[in-house]
Amino acid sequence: MSVGAELWVFVAFVVFCGILLRLGVHRKIVEVLDGRQTRIRSQLDEARRLRDEAEEVLKGYLDRRSEVEAAGIIAAANAEADRLVAEAKAKVENYVARRTKLIEARISGAEAKALSEVRAAAVDAAVAVAEKILINALKRDGHQRVMNRSIADVRARFAGPTVNWSDAAE
Repeated sequence: MSVGAELWVFVAFVVFCGILLRLGVHRKIVEVLDGRQTRIRSQLDEARRLRDEAEEVLKGYLDRRSEVEAAGIIAAANAEADRLVAEAKAKVENYVARRTKLIEARISGAEAKALSEVRAAAVDAAVAVAEKILINALKRDGHQRVMNRSIADVRARFAGPTVNWSDAAE
């Protein structure tokens, strides 16, 4: 029964996933994402606090200034608060994108490594099978016949001058 390469890739992938689960990588990823969520939340709270402070400052100015000047200050404060919120949001999105790419790159590297290990195992198995076949052929046919057949194959491939090695040996 012949086992296809897809099965070996599947087995390697299952083993790889098992190793990741055993090492607790999923917990670490969740911890990192939870930590990032907490930082984002604190940044948003800080932005809200800054906006609230800006609105309080604006109220103080409204008491001292005329309504025309107050409208300009409100617009400036809202624009600044919106800019700070947008800036914080952009920073958060940039950080999340970079972390996602890093994690994807690590996963891709691990997948590539697992695939190369599976390929190496397949090559080792093929070499072992070929060795057994050659040993059985040598036992069955005798060394001289196998040697003559191999030389004839090489000669046919390179189409060089023909030399009968069994005659030359005698």
